[in-house]
Amino acid sequence: MLKKVFLGIFIAATIACSAAPRVVGIDVPGSNNLKPDPRQSQVTKEIADLVANLGYKKITLNDSIGSVIFNNYLKGLDGNKSYFLASDVQDFEKYRKTFDDDMKSGDLTAAFYMFNVYQKRYNERMAFSLKELEKNFDYTKNDSYVYDREKLDYFKNLEESNQSWENKVKYDVLNLKLSKQKDSLINATLKKRYDNLISQSKKINNQDAFQVIMTAFTSAIDPHTSYFNPANAANFTIDMARSLEGIGATLASENEFVTIKSVVPGGPADKIKQLKIDDKIIGVAQGTEDFVDIVGWRIDNAIELIRGKKGTTVRLKILSKDQDLSATPKLVSIVRDKIILEDQSVQKKIKSVTKDGKTYNYGIIEIPAFYADWAAMQAGDPNYKSTTRDVRLILDSLKKENVDGVIIDLRTNGGGSLTEAIDLTGLFITKGPVVQVKDYRGKVEVDSDEDASVSWSGPLAIMTDRFSASASEIFAGAIQDYGRGVIIGNTTYGKGTVQSAIAMKRIDSKFADKNDQINLTMGKFYRINGNSTQHKGVIPDILFPTVFPADKYGESSEPSALPFDTIKSSNYTKIADLKTTISELNQLHNLRMKTSKDYEYLLQDIQEFKKRETETALPLNEVALKKQRDEQEDKNFKRDNDLRKLRGLPALVKGASKPTKEDNFDFMQDESMKILTDYIADPKIVKNVKF
Repeated sequence: MLKKVFLGIFIAATIACSAAPRVVGIDVPGSNNLKPDPRQSQVTKEIADLVANLGYKKITLNDSIGSVIFNNYLKGLDGNKSYFLASDVQDFEKYRKTFDDDMKSGDLTAAFYMFNVYQKRYNERMAFSLKELEKNFDYTKNDSYVYDREKLDYFKNLEESNQSWENKVKYDVLNLKLSKQKDSLINATLKKRYDNLISQSKKINNQDAFQVIMTAFTSAIDPHTSYFNPANAANFTIDMARSLEGIGATLASENEFVTIKSVVPGGPADKIKQLKIDDKIIGVAQGTEDFVDIVGWRIDNAIELIRGKKGTTVRLKILSKDQDLSATPKLVSIVRDKIILEDQSVQKKIKSVTKDGKTYNYGIIEIPAFYADWAAMQAGDPNYKSTTRDVRLILDSLKKENVDGVIIDLRTNGGGSLTEAIDLTGLFITKGPVVQVKDYRGKVEVDSDEDASVSWSGPLAIMTDRFSASASEIFAGAIQDYGRGVIIGNTTYGKGTVQSAIAMKRIDSKFADKNDQINLTMGKFYRINGNSTQHKGVIPDILFPTVFPADKYGESSEPSALPFDTIKSSNYTKIADLKTTISELNQLHNLRMKTSKDYEYLLQDIQEFKKRETETALPLNEVALKKQRDEQEDKNFKRDNDLRKLRGLPALVKGASKPTKEDNFDFMQDESMKILTDYIADPKIVKNVKF
């Protein structure tokens, strides 16, 4: 099936005059005094039109929605209430009821004014923090640092803000003190940290501000309608394709230098063997053109210069980690190529479990996302990268290795391509419907697997957690509805909406390849049994308790989320009715959990998490904070050794390095293997699945 989930809609952004702005000539000393550009004004109007006419909700922008956008924007700027003063927010209030009109007319002056005030406060707090490092703090008092201010009021005045930030710096110093850093280095470390934050703040541009504004706007519509500025849109494409064209290196910004943090094995940078970790890139040239000095550049701007089309040449000026700008740089020439991000793609491993003296081997396939390189597919590349293609290859290899069962691990898989979810389901079933999609007009379409071939017909389990979402829920829900496998883990996220990628096409040819885009919610998907996954998610057949409660994590925690509903069931035939089988598997699972130390510790973690969720402050008394940390460290150390003893591993010694090779135990994966083994080996289990 080659249906593309993201609709290729392109909107030409014509530069048009908008109404006169409501805020004129207000500069904010201490900020970058950012201003919106004409294109941003036009894009805002286009997005306002899209959400009103093509969005699933068909929102009418009014004062009520404007107020939500205003609140979202304040939260996006200063959600922890660490920067703004109450007087700032009071000053902003006059814009609350006109934010909806601003979005419709493309008037961004009020929003940019608020952003500039935020940046002024941010820079003031960083400068204040640097000044505080000159103090000698007293850590014998019973003071505390309130790190979570979300439910508090904004600072009444500058004095209250200063007190909070003094405690913040005091905590930063104490934190390094307790981590056994030398006193003589603590201030230098923090000065370097604060200076770097100030430096990064100076590099913030109007695209960054616009991204925050549009995120506040789109999240008021629904949680998954999202705007991406050109840089973020490019990264979204890379994330979906799990590939890019460039030199094959991960870069970071450190002390005004773009530094190399990792090199992709087999990529162009790896092949030339001339780049080392922590090397500094100080200049970039395209082919035979002149070098551009990039010292002090934003990391995204530097990356834009270094990335490029496959087959083109980029030259770099390189300084080693310990060299300064007075040294002679090394010149390195690299031919760019297509980089496959294998470490972010589907992975497999084979693990074993023993029951009644017999060993059972399982192929565990970890799927981090549902990705597809649409550009390569449309260009006719027979080896284009996708989740389904990668999983099919792994299943072929697992069959050759004679595994007894397959476990698909969807934990933390936030979704991706709808088409990939359909095609992946097709690897485990013959022809049939997989998902139903209702569009913004109310029309329902049934999407089916049309390929009768099956890549794996043996025992199957799907692992989920609270952060398995969207396409993960389509796949897990279809497997459950067909009775094809057993779902194990936590109830999923509950995202039952479909987004279409709409590129805001540029008319200025110089920047034609730098499009921003909106991912607009234009439909809802439903399981083949007619149930939406919206809010409720997919409930596993064998349910584990979760650390993350639904009221704080998941779709049901989002105030703008669409409601749960149902539609008519599709016409499909179950592979098996697993009701009795699952009941019997649950009985054996529950018996194991009664004596499982891992399960006991999981329940303890849930209680500990609930306790920590209510905490908002940390002690600034050195003895008290050290005692708190030592107790937690001792508790964790004892737990580690208890579990190691159960697994026949040697005990850890305090102060010695922790072995990494032996620390691969995954409780849910281990229990999933035992559940499949129960099905295969236990004579009491009803064997009614047509494998």
